[in-house]
Amino acid sequence: MKFVDYVTVTVRSGRGGPGSVHFRREKYEPNGGPDGGDGGAGGSVRVEGDPSLYTLLDLRYNRHHFADSGETGGGANKSGKAGDDIVLRVPLGTVVRDGETDEVLGEVVHEGDGFVIAQGGRGGQGNTHFKSSTNQAPRHAQPGEAGEEREVVFELKLLADVGLVGFPNAGKSTLVSSLSAAKPKIADYPFTTLEPNLGMVQLGDYRSFVVADIPGLIKGASEGRGLGHQFLKHVERNAVLLFCVAADAEAPGARYQTLIDELRAFSPHLMDKPRLVALTKMDIVGPELADAWTAEVRAGFPDDVEVLPISAVSRTGLDRLRERLWTFVEAEREAAAGEAAE
Repeated sequence: MKFVDYVTVTVRSGRGGPGSVHFRREKYEPNGGPDGGDGGAGGSVRVEGDPSLYTLLDLRYNRHHFADSGETGGGANKSGKAGDDIVLRVPLGTVVRDGETDEVLGEVVHEGDGFVIAQGGRGGQGNTHFKSSTNQAPRHAQPGEAGEEREVVFELKLLADVGLVGFPNAGKSTLVSSLSAAKPKIADYPFTTLEPNLGMVQLGDYRSFVVADIPGLIKGASEGRGLGHQFLKHVERNAVLLFCVAADAEAPGARYQTLIDELRAFSPHLMDKPRLVALTKMDIVGPELADAWTAEVRAGFPDDVEVLPISAVSRTGLDRLRERLWTFVEAEREAAAGEAAE
């Protein structure tokens, strides 16, 4: 299924049904009073989170969603039937904005999250409501209120515990396939990954976390070069950042710093996230040179950065990497749970 993370749709809620002008007519009461019922409310358009979805593809192919109008009220004070609501189901992590003002209408983060993006019009009151001492037989009722119509922007930002950040061909896709059951496309050339991939990492003892393979960045990504903004936004919701730097790259420490600079330029808040560096493709170096090579490469990184040498191909260092990532993920989850309890 194609990954779609941005789409604009037009929604319209239903118009409220008009109230009824009606008078009670019975066998022994031919001139009864008003008994016109109220019109039914128009249907609303709602958004709800669905954890089984991971793309906005359905909305891309159906960009117009119009709810039903309410029905006219009836005699004997019977209210008209309300129009049916429309529910747009979206993946968790979806931000919904007004297409004209860019105002955020809401975010869907957890299963069950939902909100109205176009409120149905209220039904009009029937003539029963307009009876008075001076007007015993009102011959008017309210029309129903119009519904709302607006353009709405849906933008998906992936919800994952760990986000992989790196230049193209840094071994991210191979790492995801080794850590999890995900099967991203893998080849030895840049930009193999053109859309994010998610993988579930199992550690046993019921421990697990989700890792996201973000397509490779290039210098200038924060300014939109390459596919910059399109992919950087997915990093915003990751709890932990894992920087993938190839062991055979020229000046690995400098490449890491370039990635940091791009993330900082895109959003300074990303600097508050915990991060690790995976020195990938250590199988190219070979076991006999691994220790010396790692020590030399570490010297090019800041002292406060933890660098873990790994090889997704030979599976060297993966167990340690999983456990270190879990340490950060667990801490972030406990912190989030504490905030939610306050």
